[in-house]
Amino acid sequence: MENSEPAVPVRDEAVSPDPQSEPATPGAAAPQPDTTGQAAKVVEGASSQIEVPAKLIDQVIGQERAVEVIRKAAIQRRHVMMIGSPGTGKSMLAKAMAELLPKEELLDILVYPNSDDPNNPIIRTVAAGRGKQIVAAHKAEAKKKIQFRNTLLLILVIGIIGYAFITYQWLMGIIAAAFVFMALRYTTPREEAMVPKLLVSNDSKKAAPFIDATGSHAGALLGDVRHDPFQSGGLETPAHDRVEGGAIHRANGGVLFIDEINTLDRPSQQNLLTALQEGEFPITGQSERSSGAMVRTEPVPCKFVMVAAGNLDAIQGMHPALRSRIRGYGYEVYMAESMDDTPENREKYVRFIAQEVKNDGKIPHLDKSAIDEIIREARRRSNRKGHLTLKLRDMGGLIRIAGDIARQEGATLTTAAHVITAKTTARTIEDQVSDEYIRRSREYELTVVEGTRIGRVNGLAVMGTDSGSVLPIMAEVTPAIGKEGGEVIATGMLKEIALESIQNVSAILKKFTGKDVKNIDIHIQFIGTYGGVEGDSASISVATAVISAIEGIPVRQDVAMTGSLSVRGDVLPVGGVTFKIEAAAKAGIKTVLIPRTNINDVMIEEKYKPLVTIIPVDTIDEVLKHALVPENMEGFLSKLKQMAIRSTSVFADVPAINKTPA
Repeated sequence: MENSEPAVPVRDEAVSPDPQSEPATPGAAAPQPDTTGQAAKVVEGASSQIEVPAKLIDQVIGQERAVEVIRKAAIQRRHVMMIGSPGTGKSMLAKAMAELLPKEELLDILVYPNSDDPNNPIIRTVAAGRGKQIVAAHKAEAKKKIQFRNTLLLILVIGIIGYAFITYQWLMGIIAAAFVFMALRYTTPREEAMVPKLLVSNDSKKAAPFIDATGSHAGALLGDVRHDPFQSGGLETPAHDRVEGGAIHRANGGVLFIDEINTLDRPSQQNLLTALQEGEFPITGQSERSSGAMVRTEPVPCKFVMVAAGNLDAIQGMHPALRSRIRGYGYEVYMAESMDDTPENREKYVRFIAQEVKNDGKIPHLDKSAIDEIIREARRRSNRKGHLTLKLRDMGGLIRIAGDIARQEGATLTTAAHVITAKTTARTIEDQVSDEYIRRSREYELTVVEGTRIGRVNGLAVMGTDSGSVLPIMAEVTPAIGKEGGEVIATGMLKEIALESIQNVSAILKKFTGKDVKNIDIHIQFIGTYGGVEGDSASISVATAVISAIEGIPVRQDVAMTGSLSVRGDVLPVGGVTFKIEAAAKAGIKTVLIPRTNINDVMIEEKYKPLVTIIPVDTIDEVLKHALVPENMEGFLSKLKQMAIRSTSVFADVPAINKTPA
C-alpha cells in the first residue's frame, strides 16, 4: 500500500483480515509504510536551495502527456484543446507554448483611410517596429502641412484687417476676416485625417505574443469599430481611426488562449472558426445600431495558434465545427488531476513549492517540516491512495497563506506550524458552510448522533471538492395507493444519477425481506438538501433506512455511512471519503462505514483520528450488521446469512453462454 498517512482506528468484523491492508485485531491500526521520511529526504534544507527552471514548460509538473503535446504543437503550429479541472495548469501550458513557438518575423498592422470608399479602410502589414515609425512620419508631415496652412491663413487675415484699417472700414474688415477664416478652416482637407492608425504593434515583443481572450465579448475578440456621435459637419472621426483590433488580430503570429471556451456565444464561435480557417478576418462594428456597422475593413491577418480550455462541460457547449477544426488540425488533451506519490514526483512537488515562493516574491521560503506538511496535504487532497493532487492553484494558495502567516510573525522561514494554521485560515466556502450546517443541524436536532431510530440513517455527502457534510435520510413504508402497485417516492431535489440509484434499492429489498414490494409505497426523504443531491454514494444509506422501516428494526444514530450499491448487494467505491469522514467526526458521529476498496484513500487530519472508528464493508449485509439493532440478534444474523447465500447462489444454475476456447 502506497498511502503514507497513519491509519485511523479500523474495525473489520465481517470478513477475514487481509494482512496487507487491514489490521488483524479490532481497533488496531493498519500496517502501512511511512513514506513521509522519504519526502523529507528530497531536500536537505529550505525551498530556497531548489533551482527553479527558467522556461515555463519545465516548471509544469505531473502533466507529462500535456507537456509532450504542447512541445509538438508548438513546433508544428497546431491548435490544442485542454480539458480538465480548474487549477491543473492549462493557462500555464498555454503561456509556455508561446515561449516555444518558432521565432518568426512579427508584424505590425496598420489601417489607412480609403479615399475611394471611406467605409472600407485599407489594411497594410510591416515588420515589427516599423509601424510606429510610419505613423510618426505621417504625423510629422501632417503637422508641417497644418503649420503651413495656418501661417497662410494668418497672413491673409492680417492683410484683410490691415486693409480695413487703411480704408477706415474696420467693421467690414473684421467680418470679412472672420468669414474667410471660417471658410478656409472647414473647407480645406484635414491633414490629420489621412494619418494611418497603428492597429497592432509588436514593437517591444521579442517572442511570439500570448493573448488571453477568456471571457471576451464579440468586439474584444473579433475587433470592433467605435461609434461616432458626430457623423457630419466636418466634426466626424475618420472611419479608419475608429477601427479597433480584436484579440485574434493581436495574437497574429502567436497564441490565442481562451479558457471556458463554451461561454462564447455561437456567433462568436462561428466567426472564430472562420478566422482559424482563413488566417485573416475583417473588422466591422459589432452593434447593428452603431454608425460603426457601416465600416468594414479589408481582411486583417490573424494567423494564430489557438489553445482552448475548459471543464468537461465545455465540450458540450462548443460549436461542433470549431471542435472539429481543432481535432482535425491539432490535439485534444485531458489534464491529470493527480500523479503517483513517488520519490521522483515528490521532488517535483518540492520544486513547485520553490516556484510559488519565487513567483510570489513576498513570502519566506519553506523549511523541511513545512515542505513535508505541504506534501502530506497534497496526498490528502488527491482523494486517491498513493497519489498527489495536481490542483496546484489551490496548493499554491495554501503556500502563500502559510507564507503570509510566517511573515506576519517575522519568521525567516515558513514552518509546518504555519502551514497547519494556514489550512484553517484557507478553508473553502463549502467547508465553512458545511461546519455551519453541522452546527445548526445539531442545534435543531436535524442531525442525531445518539440512540437509535427506525427508518433514519446518517448518510454522508461531499460539498464542493474538499468538504463533506452529514446527510440525514429518512424512510417510511405505507400501503400502496393505485392499481399499478407500489412505487418508490424520493424527495430532496434528487438529480438523475441519484434517482437511478434509488430504483436499484428495490432489488435489495426483495432479496433481504423476501417480500413483494408491489403492495407498498416506499417514501424516502433527504433532509436539508437545498442544493440538490447527485451521485449514488448514498445508496447503502437509502437501503439501510428502507429495510429498517420495513422490518421495524432501529438504526444506530452514532453510525454514518457512504457507499454505492450494486443490484446484487455489493458495496462499491465512492469519492470524497476523507472529507465525508471528517464531517462525521465534526458532527460527533463515532463510527463510519465505507467501502473496503476505499480504505486506502482515507487520509483524515490527525485531530479527527481519535474521534471516529472506520469500518470497511463489502456487502449490504455487513452494513446492516453494523448499523441495525434488532431485538432478536440471532434471528437477524441468520437472516443476513440467508441473504448472503441467496446472493451467491442466484447464478449457480445458469448455463454457460459460450464454452468455446478463445
